[in-house]
Amino acid sequence: MIAGKKVLLFLILLFPSIAFSQKTKAQLQREKQENLKKIQETEKILSETTTEKKTSIGELSALNKRIEQQEVLMVSISAEIELLDLDIEEDNQIITSLEKDVDKLKKEYAAMIFAAQKASGKIDKLTFLFSATSFDQLLMRLKYMEQYGRARQEQAEAIAKVQGILAEQVRQTEIKRSEKQALLGEEEKENNQLAGLKMKQKSLVKNLEKEEKRLRKDLADTKKAIAELDELIAKVIREEMERAALEAKRAREAKARAANKKVEEVEVSDERVALSASFEENREKFAWPVTGFISQRFGRQRHPVLKGIEIENDGINIQTKSGEMVKAIFGGEVRKVAFFPGIGTAVIVNHGEFFTIYAGLKDVTVRVGQNIQLNTELGRVIASSEGISELRFKIFKNTTPLDPQKWLRN
Repeated sequence: MIAGKKVLLFLILLFPSIAFSQKTKAQLQREKQENLKKIQETEKILSETTTEKKTSIGELSALNKRIEQQEVLMVSISAEIELLDLDIEEDNQIITSLEKDVDKLKKEYAAMIFAAQKASGKIDKLTFLFSATSFDQLLMRLKYMEQYGRARQEQAEAIAKVQGILAEQVRQTEIKRSEKQALLGEEEKENNQLAGLKMKQKSLVKNLEKEEKRLRKDLADTKKAIAELDELIAKVIREEMERAALEAKRAREAKARAANKKVEEVEVSDERVALSASFEENREKFAWPVTGFISQRFGRQRHPVLKGIEIENDGINIQTKSGEMVKAIFGGEVRKVAFFPGIGTAVIVNHGEFFTIYAGLKDVTVRVGQNIQLNTELGRVIASSEGISELRFKIFKNTTPLDPQKWLRN
């Protein structure tokens, strides 16, 4: 009886551990599903780049991203298998413990039955009761017999209960073993796919290396277009800073003339400060301007194919599907809309001290001077001659370029 209670207490203490394992497993499965969704998006982008006969850097970027996502998926599957291994090991320990407890309970029950039979062989119950020397002793013997009978019944119930728990534990363990086998099969399949992607990557790099002359020309053309864009950005920012300085000067003069009156210039200046503060508060919270993945990060980096060549980027490039709509990440005023050969149309939006630049658009739907809101549609991403759809996205605080990846949601 005591052993049966110990088993039940052990299982009660165990349940929170099991619940925690299931929660962790659910988290892993959710992460895997999210990664599979990203893989589907990248596959669509990759398929668009491969429709063109000419190999391209964009195709390599999409393939690199696809490999990265495949490796993340492999890690997720391995973690799930490892978790199941731990669960199965824990289950086996529980089963072993339960089997020992059932065996012990059965031995205790057999001993009780044997003792009862032995006692009944020597003297019957009535003789045992009425041979008492006093009434109190009679009551004590009666109580003892009741307790002994109840103990045997409880022992039998404990055996049945523990056997039921044991059977359920064995069933759950078999389910986990089946899950593990399915995951091992999935792991092998995904591993083969990863190997195939890496072979494709190796082949693509070799083909691109053979086209060094074309790649260098493309790079030179892109640098020229970006230089023109940077010149325009600098001009717009300079004009905005001059305008802000003029507004601040007028505000100070207005305050000097009428300290206790509300003046329009003061309100304009205050609105600019408030807008800047609001923009800064949303750091790491901004939604992406377009779906896709970062094909070129912020700062200095090596060219993916050309040896000894480095690229300097004061924003990020987001590769996406053809014709994807680009949306403003924050409210502000459109200060410039301009077309650049080789890049497409660029839209510059002012947010007080901050500026966001969206370059690589077509079918632009906003105009200079327009006040826009969060998620206002700006235009669609233009596709290059190689079938690559890529948004060049930048964030500036006055004249200082910022890493957009640190401002967008993870």
